[in-house]
Amino acid sequence: MEETNSPVPGNNKPEESTVAGNSGSKATPQCSVIIVYKAKIGNKLRRVTVVWNKTLINHSLSISVDGSGGSCDPPSTCRVDLKPWPFWSKKGLKSVDVGDHRVDLFWNLRHAKFSGGGSPEPTGSYYVALVSGEEVVLLLGDLKKKAYKRTKARPSLDDAKMVLKKENVFGKRSFSTKVRFDGGKREHDIVVENSISGVSGKDAEMWIRIDGIVMMHVSNLQWKFRGNETVMVEGSPVQVFWDVHDWFFGGPGMGQALFIFKPGAAAATAMATALAEMAVMEEEEENEERSESDLSWSSENEGKQQVVAEQNECGDGSSEFCFMLCAWRVEK
Repeated sequence: MEETNSPVPGNNKPEESTVAGNSGSKATPQCSVIIVYKAKIGNKLRRVTVVWNKTLINHSLSISVDGSGGSCDPPSTCRVDLKPWPFWSKKGLKSVDVGDHRVDLFWNLRHAKFSGGGSPEPTGSYYVALVSGEEVVLLLGDLKKKAYKRTKARPSLDDAKMVLKKENVFGKRSFSTKVRFDGGKREHDIVVENSISGVSGKDAEMWIRIDGIVMMHVSNLQWKFRGNETVMVEGSPVQVFWDVHDWFFGGPGMGQALFIFKPGAAAATAMATALAEMAVMEEEEENEERSESDLSWSSENEGKQQVVAEQNECGDGSSEFCFMLCAWRVEK
């Protein structure tokens, strides 16, 4: 996520937006990036969920690996707090048994770089590696040579596949992020802009740009606050769903809008699948808020995630990958 030019200076900074109150009993939103991969561990494809989370007082990474038997064998979760203390080592190793297989987690965040926009996910100079059966089954970051040297493990014959990504972005008129639609080849710039002003939001408009090109323009947004459209990105179709209802009717405080980008041709089940994925990711964020340990493996009931996995493998011809952008509009 990168900070964009906005009519309100600094409105994309999560630390400023979290100061605003939220209506009802909802918790204050956090700056977070959630990514779900499928990786081969113990001769079986398992879902690995990576969560980068940042609040006013904490910055953390958590990784959970699916068990073998659904709800009877829940996933194991590791949490690492990225503390600013000079004596805290930003390098470590932890091991756990996932089913009948041992999984080792190696990380080195000593020199990790982060974007100026406030995203909790590093942009470079780090690695996070999962090792099972003397193979690196998942490798994050750009320090790949150092990761292989430290783990003393070989690359997996089956590359891990990213299937889901969700990011919270804060702003007023402009929200920006980066995403790879094709599984990791080219990174695309996405910018969502709106012209909402006043309480009624009369004659509001919205633009969605991908790589600087206006792909969508929605006029009378206050009446077209939900919809979907298919755009072409480098010759390939991408389904775009939007729900900006809370920007207009969410009450005082921050209003959340949801944008879903799903590569592939339109499918009847795409929206239902994406919304189910959204619910699961919100539950994972709540679990992150409840966790207070510095570095611990725990087993949690995440049965809803299995529903998402089954829905996302419906075989409708669309891409398995789905990107969600949660745009929190700050009234400042």
